[in-house]
Amino acid sequence: MIHFEDLGPTLVLEVAGPTLDAHTSKEFRRDIENKLKDRKQVVIDMSQLSFMDSSGLGVLLSCLRQVGAAGGQLKLVGLTAHVRAVFQLVRMHRVFDIHNSREEALRSFA
Repeated sequence: MIHFEDLGPTLVLEVAGPTLDAHTSKEFRRDIENKLKDRKQVVIDMSQLSFMDSSGLGVLLSCLRQVGAAGGQLKLVGLTAHVRAVFQLVRMHRVFDIHNSREEALRSFA
């Protein structure tokens, strides 16, 4: 479900999709929980995700809090039209740092 790429200070997680919902969010949380510990730079690539519901948003918010509590930054990339619409509907596009590409997100770390 998730592919991890360790780029030194940055951890890139690629959600293998196609959904992040009530059926898959618990597994997603379990798979990434330990990977996020003490990480200061995290990019979540969602380009293969075609559907997400409130459970998926909840697990992403949990990730954002965990990384933020450690003094880090979490960035999202590759939101499909449907997933982007969900973020905009609940105004989560104002909470998350969203980029169009992985390269853009990696360059944005200060």
